[in-house]
Amino acid sequence: MERVEVITRGERRRAWTAEQKRAIVLESLAPAVRSSDVARRHAINTGLLYTWRRQMVDGQLGERVRAVPGFVRVDVAPPAPALEAPAEPPPGPARSVEVSPPIAPPRPGLDGLIEIVLPGGITLRVDAQVDGRALRRVLGALEGR
Repeated sequence: MERVEVITRGERRRAWTAEQKRAIVLESLAPAVRSSDVARRHAINTGLLYTWRRQMVDGQLGERVRAVPGFVRVDVAPPAPALEAPAEPPPGPARSVEVSPPIAPPRPGLDGLIEIVLPGGITLRVDAQVDGRALRRVLGALEGR
């Protein structure tokens, strides 16, 4: 007698309700939560989770949700003092020391300089005289890329 192996179709696709999708998306948006962990917990692919996120923002999963920008912690540090070379090398065996160049003094006319580094690696520098409405338009255009 010959052995025959029958391969059936894999697991059927699950049907997720809009409420279930919204709950999973909201869970993935919580602070300090990794999307991959949420996807694994619900046995879905991260690509599906991101699709649901986009649908939620577009209003396809019920009430339209607008992405709210958040704030990032900023630490202001005093500028490092310029390094000066010692007049005479210290006694003992010679060794190689790497010295970083001194920090350039601020250029005139750049009072209140603000540097904004966006997640995509784009750096935007503006000074205190920037027009707020124009800056909002620029940031809006960069967000919609």
